Amino acid sequence: MKPMHKLGTPVPTHKAYVVRNYKDVSLEQRARALKETEYNMFSFPADLLNLDYLSDSGSTSMTDLQWSALIHGDESYGRNKGYYVLLDAFRDVFERGDNPKKAINLVLSGEDDVEKLMKELYLTSFEGGFINGGVHQLARPNTFICPQGRAAEHLLFSTLAEVLFEIDPNKKYCIPNNGHFDTTGANIRAVNIEPVNLFDKSIVLNHFPHEDMDKRNPFKGDMDVEGLEKLIQTRGADSIPLILLTITNNSVAGQPVSMANIKAVHKVADKYGIPFFFDACRFAENAYFIKEFEEGYQDKSVRAIIQEMFSHVDGFTISLKKDGLANMGGLLAIRDKGVFSTKYSINGTQIGTRLKEKQIVTLGNDSYGALSGRDIMALAVGLHEVVKEPYLRSRITQTRYLAKKLAENNVPVVLPAGGHAVYIDMDRFLEGTGMKTEDFGGVGFSIELVKHYGIRSCELGPFAFEWDQRTEEQRKGILNLVRFAIPRNAYSLSDMDYTVAAVTELYKNKDQIPRVRISRGAELSLRHFQTGLVPEYK
Repeated sequence: MKPMHKLGTPVPTHKAYVVRNYKDVSLEQRARALKETEYNMFSFPADLLNLDYLSDSGSTSMTDLQWSALIHGDESYGRNKGYYVLLDAFRDVFERGDNPKKAINLVLSGEDDVEKLMKELYLTSFEGGFINGGVHQLARPNTFICPQGRAAEHLLFSTLAEVLFEIDPNKKYCIPNNGHFDTTGANIRAVNIEPVNLFDKSIVLNHFPHEDMDKRNPFKGDMDVEGLEKLIQTRGADSIPLILLTITNNSVAGQPVSMANIKAVHKVADKYGIPFFFDACRFAENAYFIKEFEEGYQDKSVRAIIQEMFSHVDGFTISLKKDGLANMGGLLAIRDKGVFSTKYSINGTQIGTRLKEKQIVTLGNDSYGALSGRDIMALAVGLHEVVKEPYLRSRITQTRYLAKKLAENNVPVVLPAGGHAVYIDMDRFLEGTGMKTEDFGGVGFSIELVKHYGIRSCELGPFAFEWDQRTEEQRKGILNLVRFAIPRNAYSLSDMDYTVAAVTELYKNKDQIPRVRISRGAELSLRHFQTGLVPEYK
């Protein structure tokens, strides 16, 4: 008899106790709303949709344990109790591997032994990792709570740029990545540093049989290590303030990064004395891919794999609105006395102190970093929920289901599927229509999908990444994709089936997809959040 995971259908992992009904919106009403919001996907009212794949950021349906923890939220301005359990949850997930302390249980269980609380939670000291504690977090701050990932990125890059200007105000810097996401690249450009993408577009778009998604994975999200070496030798190590690796690689179709690649990038960074950071938004999903497909990791736990992954970096930024299973939260963490801290603590000022001062004046006291006490408690529990293997199996299986069903209908999706989203290759999707890159066909597709079927997706291609304003070299790092980012714990397989039916119908009628013209704000940074558009039908 076949075991439960070999039946060819996902094993149930949760049930819903709250139902949110959708409104009955007509095609004419959606068309009117599209026109009056300038056909911008980020401006369309979410309440008029049936399914929303715009982003998986903050759109998570939280678990019952998270909702119950939320009641324990402490809104004290200085050192709320959630601050202590959140920092310890960070240590559990990113540093302790298979030996978590789960100090949060002291709060959730209503522990009232004051001496125990002081000894095990409030007055404990830690140093040497990403999450200093007690007096060490005061003397050498290295953990910076933020409202979301882009705030963590801004905190990091704006502070780093100030230090670099003190070192040499005339030097031109660049930061390599296996794929800068839109806001990451924008935060880097905002401080006059050049973001450089190092991946091979042909590898990403290589054919992969959908039947093999459960059997193997080529880790298409890996950084081009040879390209990294060439960049360092060409630009000079002193022109590269840090190396960034995005796990999983959102800009490159959500593809995972192998442990072998993490180690290889670390080796290069160590060779040249360059700090190595993660953009770690989907760290748990990436760890699950390593466990499932990389040799030597099948018998290791997700927690142990995460611990090994983070042992190779000097710091990381993360939006905890993804793999924190939270609706709000972010983090910047740097290794205590690590390469980054040592290199950029100059002129008598510790880099952590600079970061903390900026955090306080822009985001708030370090105890909360612009989060409510309720957010903090929900996040502290979410970090423990996201590393549970049944959850990760269910999450990634659902993404594969959507990708497989689309592929079976000959819709050109990037395969294998990543962990959080399915990406359609719009160059292949629009073959035979005469659509050019500058016609922004992916946006036209997204407009029609909302209008006819009440489904919102997100173009992450020539429009979002400003293809028309980039050099020929920069254009090589832009894929022509539309992303369907799946909210965590929110949708069912029937939702996936409806999506497949709608996208397939558009594919059959792709000659009706309009070209799109930018009517307002073509030169704005991050223009996909704010420009006006006009579809031009044949």
